[in-house]
Amino acid sequence: MITPTPAQQDIVHKAARALGRAGLVHAFGHCSIRLDADFFLVSAPRPLELVGDTPGTVCPVTGALPEGVLGEVRIHQQIYARRAEVGAVCRIMPPALMALSTQAIVPRPRHGIGAYFAELPLWSDPRLLRDDGAALALAEMLGQAPAIVMRGNGAVVVAETMPKAATLAWFLEDAARIERDVRAMGFAADSGLLDSSETADRQVWSGAVATRMWDWLTRN
Repeated sequence: MITPTPAQQDIVHKAARALGRAGLVHAFGHCSIRLDADFFLVSAPRPLELVGDTPGTVCPVTGALPEGVLGEVRIHQQIYARRAEVGAVCRIMPPALMALSTQAIVPRPRHGIGAYFAELPLWSDPRLLRDDGAALALAEMLGQAPAIVMRGNGAVVVAETMPKAATLAWFLEDAARIERDVRAMGFAADSGLLDSSETADRQVWSGAVATRMWDWLTRN
């Protein structure tokens, strides 16, 4: 078993509180960072905005979860096991995305922030993922995408670092807000989409995109 550093605990605390304050989670949701090839650190099983300085729990990438860890943390295990580049996972329940997901709708690339999600898989089972088989199937459906939408159950977002994962979590909800509003205005589902060239040109991380969003999300 590996012992996380104070800095590693701190980034999970900051991410948890930031996701909560941004309205991307409520009483439910969790986030984690990879510690090495075999272990990761997941947030305490509390409402994320109320985590405070409660230490997270070290979990194995393979094997049984420690006592007291939420069952859906199996999703984190399966993703870390299959994608070596992933360094952070956020399990979120944002409201606009949740509303769309009940109708099996995922956000499409309509504006710059939405361009990061050109291809979003949809997990159609609304039940909680509390067994290894379901968590494995979800991780396989995620593939190489930055996120997967879960019907009536939020989303999972992944990235190389926690600042980038938290940024993508906020971007995903903003894309969902735009999708919901465009459809509420009566426009067709295929109206106003970015084309493939526009989408590719907006999928950039230069200019400290993640750093600036992380600074804003974790302000004060």
